[in-house]
Amino acid sequence: MARLLGVEIPNEKRIEASLPYIYGIGPATSKKILEQAGIDPNIRTGELSDDQLARIAHAVTSSGLIIEGDLRREIQGHMKRLTSINCYRGYRHRRGLPVRGQRTSTNARTRKGKRKTVGVMRKA
Repeated sequence: MARLLGVEIPNEKRIEASLPYIYGIGPATSKKILEQAGIDPNIRTGELSDDQLARIAHAVTSSGLIIEGDLRREIQGHMKRLTSINCYRGYRHRRGLPVRGQRTSTNARTRKGKRKTVGVMRKA
């Protein structure tokens, strides 16, 4: 596997499909980066030379993108700020509920987790 900006990207895939393995780079950004670096998007990652990998790394850093650890830290900071000021979104983050207005009476299982059955109290 090729190593680019501290991330292992697969050798057998096209470089255009391999770049989104880096957190913060999606398909559209991947195309822009390759265009900026002057590299054919159809080349397999394993076929790239060290010079081409360096050009891609330079294109990513020069474009001012925030990627990987810095981006994760920034997002975590945003969530921490929301929870600390006790706003609605922060409350939803804290409780592990959907944040963007989705319904919770049904669905929302991804966010809420496995169902917890609540038993009924009977009189003896």
